[in-house]
Amino acid sequence: MDQSQIRNFSIIAHIDHGKSTLADRILELTQTVQARDMRAQLLDSMDLERERGITIKAQAVRVFYTASDGQTYQLHLIDTPGHVDFTYEVSRSLAACEGALLVVDAAQGVEAQTVANTYLAIDAGLELIPCLNKIDLPGAEPERVAGEVGELIGEPPEGILKISGKTGEGVGEVLEELIARVPPPSGDPDGPARALIFDSEFDQYRGVIAYIRVVDGVFRKGEAIRAMATGTEADIDDIGVFSPQMMPTDQLAAGEVGYLITGLKDVTQLRVGDTLTTRTRTSGPGSRTAGVEATEPLPGYREVKPMVFCGLFPIESDDYADLRDALEKLVLNDAALSWEPETSDALGFGFRCGFLGLLHMDIVRERLEREYDLELLATMPSVEFDVTLTNGQELEVHNPSDMPDPGSIEEIREPFIQASIIAPKEFVGAVMELCQERRGVHSGMHYLSPERVQLNYELPLAEIVLDFFDQLKSRTKGYASLDYELSGMKPSDLVKLDVLLAGDPVDALSMVVHREKSYELGRTLTEKLRKRIPRQQYDVPIQAAIGAHVIARETVKAFRKDVIAGCYGGDITRKKKLLAKQKEGKKRMKQVGRVEVPQEAFLAVLELGEE
Repeated sequence: MDQSQIRNFSIIAHIDHGKSTLADRILELTQTVQARDMRAQLLDSMDLERERGITIKAQAVRVFYTASDGQTYQLHLIDTPGHVDFTYEVSRSLAACEGALLVVDAAQGVEAQTVANTYLAIDAGLELIPCLNKIDLPGAEPERVAGEVGELIGEPPEGILKISGKTGEGVGEVLEELIARVPPPSGDPDGPARALIFDSEFDQYRGVIAYIRVVDGVFRKGEAIRAMATGTEADIDDIGVFSPQMMPTDQLAAGEVGYLITGLKDVTQLRVGDTLTTRTRTSGPGSRTAGVEATEPLPGYREVKPMVFCGLFPIESDDYADLRDALEKLVLNDAALSWEPETSDALGFGFRCGFLGLLHMDIVRERLEREYDLELLATMPSVEFDVTLTNGQELEVHNPSDMPDPGSIEEIREPFIQASIIAPKEFVGAVMELCQERRGVHSGMHYLSPERVQLNYELPLAEIVLDFFDQLKSRTKGYASLDYELSGMKPSDLVKLDVLLAGDPVDALSMVVHREKSYELGRTLTEKLRKRIPRQQYDVPIQAAIGAHVIARETVKAFRKDVIAGCYGGDITRKKKLLAKQKEGKKRMKQVGRVEVPQEAFLAVLELGEE
């Protein structure tokens, strides 16, 4: 198809503002999916997405639409996630488009992720088309919300489209506006072939499936291709488009979005963000096939930096190799995940994984358990620390148990974030109180409208990874929204809090905390562990310590055996002798006994924030 009749666009919005529902209506209106195959949230293909009602993976689909000018246009739609943890997924999708539909809930208005995604689209140089969704709701306030959106993007409020993804009202006008305002792709259809890999997945039978946006030239089935960053060379086994199922075609031309299968089984050979080009190959004596090879790669993606680290250990140690294979395959599908092997005295062999946030961590763990049939135990989430030692050496610490001896530490720096919280004005006090509790520094506040306030705080990342979002929602009755970005590393007065069971440190229960909070956390943690650790035949002391200094202690009392039950009357020395004998036995047991830490004890650490 001629490039002038192609439009590539994304749908961006805050979580739960109706992106997937709008995508359903577009598929219906363009008759891409037959009525009998239609279901709600059609593009959310994962069971996990449907259960939670959120989009986790960006999904691409091609539709044909006959516009009012009588021409048929080819539209490539990419539906993106809305949660702050999946911002990287959104930025990759925007790189494959020329325009974006900004969807805002007409009842809830502009939220934190709306602002963040708008700036992402503006930075990517996309044409933004704002829409007010859910105007059929009784609580919708289109005039107020249109004012907020107009102020955000600098457009007159009257020009903002009012639609309903549920009923389909106004969806036709959205497509007309897209065709009128979004520029067609501007690649060179006759130049050397170049395509950007904006996503990928692993198929057990067909290998790596790369989702590509062709920028220049043409890719044909059977051609030889090369990945410019990794140098991987392969042949195209299959090429096609999403409609929304995979549909094979003979070729993909400049401006089109589709998939490409090479049969590669090694997931590291085709990276998201790489540029594909055709390569010249010799098929016989003196004969050459394939097109001209491109020399200039496309601008890729910035390297994603994990924010939260956590240990994943298989409950059955035999599953270690399966977990490694599962992580290798999942990394291809989720470029933001990073992992490296680690060993724990308490939990055995496992992997230290890096995530973008707590929801991302939860989703990855659940996907590993469901899709690869594994039983996993996750340790306490922590962040990355930069440590300067007294001898001038610099260290990066991802795991609290790797923290060096306190005497050799000159300075510890932790990551800080710039948080943007949008909430109704009556909850300003509650939000400020929460941020002050988490060592936040107030950096700004302004009213988006007479009812809604945007608060800016600088917060330590370690304070928000565990339960900050839950607390924010509960204190504002669910009305507040949060967006954040990393602002850099700053020095803090941090200490490593160790947990000792019967005098032995348990590495998986260590954590790095602020000195002011260490005593309170140590006391809470020892109390929780006392309830979770089973009683033994001897007393088990549970201690929280900073270095050699014990700051809190609880004791799991021993089982008592009434050894003097049979001594009716008689001399007191007989009773003392029996009790002394029992005491010796318990002492000997304590020397050879080892306290088994149940899984519930590790979960006690995760519940610390609920206090």
